[in-house]
Formats: sequence, structure tokens, C-alpha cells
Amino acid sequence: MGTKEILERALQLKPEERFTVVEGLLKSLDEPDKKLDDIWAEEAEKRLKAYREGRLEGIPMEEIFQDET
Repeated sequence: MGTKEILERALQLKPEERFTVVEGLLKSLDEPDKKLDDIWAEEAEKRLKAYREGRLEGIPMEEIFQDET
């Protein structure tokens, strides 16, 4: 069954059934990616180490969130 046929059949469902299909599809796109999580954790550790060693300067939170208007 092709994508077009799946869409045509899904559109024939009752609204609450379509919602269930859409919700399931969206959840499937938002699944955690262990490999990506590991990459970000490693990067965070590198940045923290660099900050503690004085090779990376921090920015005060107030400066980051100050109103630019």
C-alpha cells in the first residue's frame, strides 16, 4: 500500500480515529535517540570541563535574558 492510498484511507476514518493515527505518527517522530543523547552529553561534559579550566567564559543569565527592546 502506497503513501497516497494510506492517506486516502485515513481520511475516511472518524475524526477521533484520525486523531489517534496522527498522534501515533507524531510520537514516532519524537522517539529518543540514544546516540544523539550521548553526543550531547559528551559535548556538555567538554564544555563544563573547559569552563572549569578557564578556557571557556560563562555569560551571566541576566545578560542572556535581558530585554532588548
